[in-house]
Amino acid sequence: MIPIYRLRDRALFFERLERRRALISGEVQAVVRKIIEGVRTEGDTALLRFTAELDGIRMTAKQLRLRPQALRAAAAAADPAVVHELEKAIFNIHAFHKRQLQESWEFHRRGAVLGQRVLPLERVGVYVPGGTAAYPSTVLMNIIPAKVAGVPRIAVVTPPGTFHRHPIIAAALQELNIREVYLVGGAQAIAALACGTETIRRVDKIVGPGNAYVAAAKREVFGQVDIDMIAGPSEVVVLATAESNPRYIAADMLSQAEHDESASAICFTDSAAHAVLIRRELELQVASLPRQATARRSLENFGAIVVTENYFQAIGWINEIAPEHLEIFSTVPESAIDLVRHAGAIFYGDHCPEAVGDYFAGSNHVLPTGGTARFSSPLGVYDFQRWTSVIRYSREELSRTWRSIETLARAEGLEAHARSVAMRQKGDGGRKGKSDV
Repeated sequence: MIPIYRLRDRALFFERLERRRALISGEVQAVVRKIIEGVRTEGDTALLRFTAELDGIRMTAKQLRLRPQALRAAAAAADPAVVHELEKAIFNIHAFHKRQLQESWEFHRRGAVLGQRVLPLERVGVYVPGGTAAYPSTVLMNIIPAKVAGVPRIAVVTPPGTFHRHPIIAAALQELNIREVYLVGGAQAIAALACGTETIRRVDKIVGPGNAYVAAAKREVFGQVDIDMIAGPSEVVVLATAESNPRYIAADMLSQAEHDESASAICFTDSAAHAVLIRRELELQVASLPRQATARRSLENFGAIVVTENYFQAIGWINEIAPEHLEIFSTVPESAIDLVRHAGAIFYGDHCPEAVGDYFAGSNHVLPTGGTARFSSPLGVYDFQRWTSVIRYSREELSRTWRSIETLARAEGLEAHARSVAMRQKGDGGRKGKSDV
């Protein structure tokens, strides 16, 4: 079911993983471009047409925006026990993210004052994915950092079918006091947020995961608006030794494999016999999973157990993979964390499966996938803030430094730049003003 690799199989292992990177086909991209152009030119009419064609749901323009009373009614149908646990998760997520909040600052240097203003984005769109499952945790992870940052307008889009089937989504939105909710999904929802329609006002940034069409749409509108990331299928890497519990390892690998047939679950161990035990546990546990078929295909497509001589060798491979989730079992020294350069989130200890981060610990579960942890970070409050530099120069400071500026400007062939500082020193710039610093 799942292959076991040795050190000599390194090239084969990475070649197999590379196939996961090209998940947005040219055909998908072409369809998405037509959808975006349709929404850009036809607005609500296109949204309603695509919702009918792609989701099989006919709506009117008045039904696109969810009324507050409809949101409350839908939320009331959610399981109170689940809502109670959501409230606990909200507390933890808020506590974690409020520590990320950046503040404005400035410093004085002779006759200059330099600083940075930190302000929240004004308009953010959040995509809550559809499908057969409901993802209230996605609601929390994308909205709470934006609220902590102080974003005044948060617009949520979600497929109408999913919203009506799963009242827990409405409950999560209600708990977070979100009032701007639109029942539209897919690439057309992304296009509406980016371009604006008669009903949906455009935003400045779009966040939230989705299928290949949603990912392709986010890629297409990037530049017109900002986006969080192009999220790919989920992935976990487990770093263990022969003494690590194979049952726990298998369970954690399957927690990713059940997501998607393109998800990836990989374990590194220092024992061939241990690798066999892990594979046996995978076979036993997958048989009882409700999403057994998906998990099996995931393990067959992109799962692996890799046998190395020690954890140092394994970390070399892990840094190249740059996984979304990395679990390190406690039989590996905790100092191994310091050797990991590239990972979206690191979970240490036998009792720290990545599911605790998905739902409850408080850290964000929106993480870089597909190796992008080499240069990307988890979603956070900083994704909903922007920075503006502020510079104040006195007449005296410009007098002290103008020749340096003039020299550098002329070295770049920008004469007007040079003159803009020189004229202030040569008396041909008009009436002199008083120092403003």
